[in-house]
Amino acid sequence: MGKLQIRHNTLTAAEFCKLWNAVWDGCPAKEQVDLALRNSVFRVGIYDGEAIVGMARMIGDLGLCYYIKDVIVLPDYQRRGVGTILMNELLGFVRSHGVPDTEIFVELCAMPDKIPFYETFGFRANEAQRLRLMCETE
Repeated sequence: MGKLQIRHNTLTAAEFCKLWNAVWDGCPAKEQVDLALRNSVFRVGIYDGEAIVGMARMIGDLGLCYYIKDVIVLPDYQRRGVGTILMNELLGFVRSHGVPDTEIFVELCAMPDKIPFYETFGFRANEAQRLRLMCETE
């Protein structure tokens, strides 16, 4: 692992899909990814040279709430601090945007085995249940 580079708001759909397919199955359509990236409030990529090795993005309203999405690190780079860099960049963005001297709700969804990682940043589970609907577009 060489010297890692952090890049803000440059993540491409091709890079997104590369990481997605390395960890999960069935990346969404390129058009969906392009639209999602353009409409994300903030996105961060971690690069080893020119190769993308980790990403995350933030959606939200800049005032009351943010939602962390698509935190993905290539398997060979996991447990090497890349996820921590991503989370610090995301939380740094939240802290530097919004109304001064207020609190902003930051939320994410995590697989059970990843919960201890997110707890190190102060995230705590609550009694709310995640509901999901896959709505087909016309």
